[in-house]
Amino acid sequence: MNSYMANAETVQRKWYVIDATDKTLGRMASQVATILRGKNKPTFTPHVDTGDFVIIINAEKIHLTGKKLEQKLYRHHSLYPGGLKEVPYKKMMETKPELVITEAVRRMLPTGKLGRQMFTKLKVFRGPVHTHEAQKPEVLELKY
Repeated sequence: MNSYMANAETVQRKWYVIDATDKTLGRMASQVATILRGKNKPTFTPHVDTGDFVIIINAEKIHLTGKKLEQKLYRHHSLYPGGLKEVPYKKMMETKPELVITEAVRRMLPTGKLGRQMFTKLKVFRGPVHTHEAQKPEVLELKY
């Protein structure tokens, strides 16, 4: 009995559209990361990018549970002394709601070259219109 090992040439990729309206950020991001990685397919191979493309629309309509709207912070450091920058979630949603979703998904993917390659298959749009109609994406309903 042989184990199936996918290779990059034989991977069949699909395009999915997910509407983020009234979805919880973390629950949606974990399911999107699973699709990007390809773990939802029977042909999943850990060392090959077997995932599908995901388009997320209505990024500004996503929500968080609890008090995270006031308490959650996005932090990054400029690598200079005293260079810690903090942006509250509420302000981030007003200015760049796409970044909120992309960061949540990126942090759930593996680190390294393969994880960066998987991350390029994620497309996030602020409103209901996206630029990938030519790929004929399927509408995907998430489990919860």
